[in-house]
Amino acid sequence: MRKFFEDYKVLLRSIPAPTVTIFIVSVILMNLMANKELLSTPWLALDCGFAVSWVSFLCMDMICKRFGAKASIKISILALGVNLAVCLFFWLMSLTPGMWGAYYDTGMVEVNDALNATIGGTWYVVLGSSLAMLCSSTVNSLLNVAIGRLSTSNTFGAFAKRSYISTGIAQFVDNLIFAIVVSHVFFGWTWIQVLTCSFTGAVAELLCEILLSPVGYKVVRGWERENVGEAYINRIAAQKSNQ
Repeated sequence: MRKFFEDYKVLLRSIPAPTVTIFIVSVILMNLMANKELLSTPWLALDCGFAVSWVSFLCMDMICKRFGAKASIKISILALGVNLAVCLFFWLMSLTPGMWGAYYDTGMVEVNDALNATIGGTWYVVLGSSLAMLCSSTVNSLLNVAIGRLSTSNTFGAFAKRSYISTGIAQFVDNLIFAIVVSHVFFGWTWIQVLTCSFTGAVAELLCEILLSPVGYKVVRGWERENVGEAYINRIAAQKSNQ
């Protein structure tokens, strides 16, 4: 256990802070914005969390490329833990007395209650989103590295191949688990809706990542040129050689 936390400390010192920060903030915003519906049809359902959900997957792909699958999973767990802490804080604040600013604009108590309910969150939504993220981040990281091992090329094409395939599958897993746990169980979605919306949602989110993946690739190449994270990479390599 001590070795595990030592590895964690070295990893957090090795990955550039902006990447970890963007990752964590995107996870928090994704879950908060999921409270608002963006689009709802029989075959496609998107909430406003869609606007940032792809950011966390791009960050995972960048971390996988430089630091490996275990590092990506560790940072995903950290982001999940911070998000749960934020959810707890929001819930506690929703229980406090007083009115939101929107109440004074409308004079309606219902508006204040609705804001408290939105900020406070619902336990099954938090559970579904947390379980979905834990599973999808693991799938994405392991697939990304596995596909990367099939190619010795360090071009954008190789980065895109491993990123797009792993992200597409992982996004589907993320949407599917959330749809089963939340939408199917609590909102009565049919299995056709669950599968169709999970697939089309994953395609839409993947398209967003494709647009900015060249930026992610350039950032990772910069890390490689500047030997960013060399301490963690050498530490893991030494551990493998000693096994």
